[in-house]
Amino acid sequence: MLDPQGIYEVDVEAVRRTLGSSQAEGADGPGPVLVHALSGFVDAGAAGELAVEHLLERFEVTRLATFDVDALLDYRSRRPVMTFDADRYVGYDDPFLVVDHLRDAEGTGFLLLHGVEPDLQWERVVAGVRGLVERFGVSLTIGLHGIPMGVPHTRPASLTAHGTREGLVDDYSSYFGRVQVPGSLAALLEHRLGQTEHDAMGVTVHVPHYLAQSRYVPAAVVALEHLEKATGLALSTEGLSEAAEAARVEVAELVSENDEVAAVVRRLEEQYDAFARSVGRTSLLAQDGELPTADELGAEFERFLAQRDDQ
Repeated sequence: MLDPQGIYEVDVEAVRRTLGSSQAEGADGPGPVLVHALSGFVDAGAAGELAVEHLLERFEVTRLATFDVDALLDYRSRRPVMTFDADRYVGYDDPFLVVDHLRDAEGTGFLLLHGVEPDLQWERVVAGVRGLVERFGVSLTIGLHGIPMGVPHTRPASLTAHGTREGLVDDYSSYFGRVQVPGSLAALLEHRLGQTEHDAMGVTVHVPHYLAQSRYVPAAVVALEHLEKATGLALSTEGLSEAAEAARVEVAELVSENDEVAAVVRRLEEQYDAFARSVGRTSLLAQDGELPTADELGAEFERFLAQRDDQ
């Protein structure tokens, strides 16, 4: 493996201003929390993306570390967006992967790793992040994202929490047994941090599968609320909660206007309620009958919205 420190640059002066002596491993008191949410992997409802947007808009941001994205992306498989205006190119959405320092509503500092998930050199990037975790004295690393599930929007949101040791997620129920899933850099980071005895965990919000492709604000609120629970940070979710309630109302209106979608939601409600009543059932994925797939139901939603726009 190439030197992990060669994959990023640290703004030493910014680190001194924001972290001071707390960056030293072994400093008095717990070190900062590192939150991460990367684009490119599954993020149903844009739960992690919306959470990051809220944090960046709400709190003071200082850039601490910048990764060499040009060495990490396969541009031909994931092409950045460029803007063409009449007779020339006028803009380019630069991909990035960075660590920022933020201060919450009470002035407590924390770190945020955000940007694109690398296509290449995962182990080197993970080793680099682990080096920053140790350099900055990070006390807990926690990831946020959403996954599509057969759950209705009308019931309390559920989630899967996972951690690198006992005690980190004892307050959460597990909805899955032993399964194999596609890998992600976020999952590999959590796994490797656990192997080196660093505390790390993740909050994975279960998003109704018929809303997985939308920007579903309630999913981000759930992610941030559980981030607060795990870390004690004050993340000012009040404004976002208002947007979440508006999103719920809009979805309810759309569902009420389409009998096929409403019927599926009722089936999901029955399944959810049966699971809630049954101690013996071990998975929210268990189904008593066939339900439409996410693609089928998403297509139905798209047809319905298109009809609505034409009226």
